[in-house]
Amino acid sequence: MPKLTNTKVGDETSYAQEDKLHKDLLIFACAFMNLAVVLWLAIYWLMGLHFSANVPIIYQVISVASLVHFLKTKKFEVFRFVQLSLFLFVPFIMQWSIGSSVTASGVMLWALLAPIGALVVSGWRDSVPWFIAYMVMTVISGVFDYYLGSGGENGMSMRTIGFFFALNFGVMSSILYFLVRYFVVAMDKIKTQLDQQHQLLAEEQKKSERVLLNVLPNSIAQRLKNHQGLIADGHADVTVMFADLVNFTQLTESLSPEQMVSLLNTIFSGFDELCEKYGVEKIKTIGDAYMAVGGLNRERSDYTSDIADLALEMRQLVISHPELTKYGLGIHTGIATGPVVAGVIGTKRFIYDLWGDTVNIASRLTDEAVQDVIQVDKTTYNRIRHGYAFEPPATIHFKGKGEMVMYRLTARLSGDAPGRFSTTGTFRTAPPSSVPE
Repeated sequence: MPKLTNTKVGDETSYAQEDKLHKDLLIFACAFMNLAVVLWLAIYWLMGLHFSANVPIIYQVISVASLVHFLKTKKFEVFRFVQLSLFLFVPFIMQWSIGSSVTASGVMLWALLAPIGALVVSGWRDSVPWFIAYMVMTVISGVFDYYLGSGGENGMSMRTIGFFFALNFGVMSSILYFLVRYFVVAMDKIKTQLDQQHQLLAEEQKKSERVLLNVLPNSIAQRLKNHQGLIADGHADVTVMFADLVNFTQLTESLSPEQMVSLLNTIFSGFDELCEKYGVEKIKTIGDAYMAVGGLNRERSDYTSDIADLALEMRQLVISHPELTKYGLGIHTGIATGPVVAGVIGTKRFIYDLWGDTVNIASRLTDEAVQDVIQVDKTTYNRIRHGYAFEPPATIHFKGKGEMVMYRLTARLSGDAPGRFSTTGTFRTAPPSSVPE
């Protein structure tokens, strides 16, 4: 169904947004670190720590080179590996060049950016090796501090060391905060966009469902949505109606395509509203013919009377509608009651249809009817005869079935729905019919 395709598109969009976010975060961290390196380089140079100052220079050269390489080649994996490696190893090298973790003012804390960066740009699984490497380097640094660390031969006072501790922790904390903040803000934006996409998808799904419900009965549409396979049902008793427009074929010769379609839309839209009014199912339209059936869902017990009322109102609509009277159109109708087989055929364009003698009889009764006449079979007549007026019966010949009695329905009798048929086989009290059986 359409929603599957839309979901796939939404997933691809989400993946592209996350991938862009990972790249932006690493570029953001790279730029922030290079700005911090400039500050450290100036401070170390002014303090006379020339060897330690070379480390930030080397870091900056490699970092900028990897960034330029990424912008040219778009190879993010190489750029990510180089940056995370620099984040991890350079702080420890700087610390060992100065002395211990105390004299270096805890500069190794900067290496924590490697596992944190891997966590936000690669995912938690890829961040595990970087975190393990950070912990190993921290242990090695601790061993160096214990056995090889020197106290103050580099000439740095405790005040200077304390200042660098505050600077290292402050700047590093700021970088981590802004990196995570950028990540959270970007994820909020992605979430908002996804929510909007999901809302659009939900609206598209509703449109698809409305289209499906316009083609299929609600119960059948629900079964199709549940991915049921072949749908075929036998119904022991339903009432089928065919209605065919009279003089429409001749009329089309004098109408433009737009006028013809507009006219059919007016007529069939009116028929659709009447089907909803009486709770019967529209099955299909074939050219200028209309097919409906009552009794498929069993929600209404007197569906035969519903079909009869529907036929009467459809005839009245064609005769009296202001937009239709000028065309001189008419309608003839056939109604039959009995068993049918119903099912869905097709895989790309679904068609719900009915088959069986009941359908054939209703269609033949329509063909035999003249303009503005409603013809019903004997089963339908017996079921609703106490509530409706009929002309005397007539006999017509059906190919393959022989002679068959049919009745012409003319009107509903006055009163509060007298003679409505019930599935229990009983009738409401009704005045005796004056029409011969």
